[in-house]
Amino acid sequence: MVNTQAIESRRELNAIYEVSKTLATSLDVAKTFREALNHLVHAFDWRRAFVVLSEPDAYLRGLCAVGLTRDEQQRLQFRTGEGIVGRVFANGIQVIVPDVRAEPLFLNRTGGADQSPGVAVAMLVTPIHADRRVVGVLAIDCLNPDERRSFSYDLQLLKMVATLMGQALLLHRSVSAAHDTMQDEVRRMGKVLKPNQQIDQVVGISRPMQEVFDQVHQVAPARTTVLLRGESGTGKEVIARAIHNLSPRKREAFVRVNCAALTESLLESELFGHEKGSFTGAQGQRKGRFELSHGGTLFLDEIGDISASFQAKLLRVLQEREFERVGGSAVVKVDVRLILATNRNLERMVQAGEFRADLYYRINVVSIQLPPLRERRDDIPAMAQHFLDRFNQENGRATRFSPAAMRVLTSCYWPGNVRELENCVERTATMAHEDAITDLAFPCRENRCLTQVLHHIDREDAVRPIRLADIPIAEVAMPPASIASAPEAAAPGGEPVETAVPADGDASAPPADGKPEGERDRLIWAMERCGWVQAKAARLLKISPRQMGYALQKNGIEVRKF
Repeated sequence: MVNTQAIESRRELNAIYEVSKTLATSLDVAKTFREALNHLVHAFDWRRAFVVLSEPDAYLRGLCAVGLTRDEQQRLQFRTGEGIVGRVFANGIQVIVPDVRAEPLFLNRTGGADQSPGVAVAMLVTPIHADRRVVGVLAIDCLNPDERRSFSYDLQLLKMVATLMGQALLLHRSVSAAHDTMQDEVRRMGKVLKPNQQIDQVVGISRPMQEVFDQVHQVAPARTTVLLRGESGTGKEVIARAIHNLSPRKREAFVRVNCAALTESLLESELFGHEKGSFTGAQGQRKGRFELSHGGTLFLDEIGDISASFQAKLLRVLQEREFERVGGSAVVKVDVRLILATNRNLERMVQAGEFRADLYYRINVVSIQLPPLRERRDDIPAMAQHFLDRFNQENGRATRFSPAAMRVLTSCYWPGNVRELENCVERTATMAHEDAITDLAFPCRENRCLTQVLHHIDREDAVRPIRLADIPIAEVAMPPASIASAPEAAAPGGEPVETAVPADGDASAPPADGKPEGERDRLIWAMERCGWVQAKAARLLKISPRQMGYALQKNGIEVRKF
């Protein structure tokens, strides 16, 4: 008797080991449960085995089975409390049925009682627990010829197997829930964090440029009129071409007209064309830019510089999409997508009566603001390298920037924006004596900034640099009263310089001459105008050198060493 128990215990131990090893091989519970049942059926001479799991609709459905055909397995469906399997699931108690043919609750849904006529078929059923609740049922049946066989070892083994299966199910559901949560988060973040948009011939990885790229991709497929705004040199024409190339009109013409470069009469002839003999020198009919861009895109640059009388003519074309050639009477209809650009403050011009309000509303349908280079400093290294690579290719050179040279480029104020950066890179690369361009190669390092005069904008209607702060330097550097009493100073060359705060102490009064208003902008402007000499910049702003040093440190401005 002792030997029999030892053999049974050893067999149970081996079975549990094989089952646990099988369940740990994969998170595919249907596969691992089937392999575990297959091992148990062959090891203990069982006839059939199956596992059913609860579904949200209160049904128990078969997950896997061994010894059942596909049709029989599809019939493994029980309601809670239905038959032996449903009762075990509802009560959570193991059951042994010595002969299923004598059991009224046995449903014989898979025909198990009919396969061995004349021989009793026993059925053992145990619940599968996970997270302190019943989630399924494990059932086996085997032949019981003399109906005296004890199933105590089998039932104990099934209980241990069901426990392992419950843990595997719990792990599978935890991993599945975590995976679903992660997928939801990925989808959510995919909507929030859009992939970086890129445009051909435009370098831009900074956040401001990514916003511009997103707007360009959004507006390009439509026919809507677009107004590009920004300082001179920010790349308005490049963005206009990008909108055209991304639009359905990309195979048609892209025509550009600089409105500021032509007089009113020439501009009218250039845009609308003229008939033969309409003016002196008109020897034949000539199509205008509107006709030449029919089906395509017409880019009108510097739209804020056209005269008031021509504004009325342009308004009619925008409204009616038709015009008459100079000297002609025939109406010409065109299908043109308009993109306009300006660096002027159209709102201020409308208030001053210099720009028609109805034309303003007609052209300002979708407005895209292009940031100046100083507001997208993350793009400067890539742009500088792009211009240098192009220079090297055109001139057969192999110049490169040193880290110190790149620091100079990224810290410059760049009043001329991209044009100035391109000019600076080409000029410095041309005059470089060695392949490595160092920080000392730039003219500004010798106090010879070639565009220093552009560091403030005199035109009242020009687009000015963004205000990074509204607190005048004097408010953080010294009391208003001390500035009001400070002696009058002058810039190099005798040019009078305004104080940081007006003499009456009114900090809200805007500075004159279009100079930067923000504290940080004014500090950079003064330092660059004075060759990054703190003492000179302090005199220009009418503050002490100590106060200047404090203000520079407060705003995180690194003083360049020449």
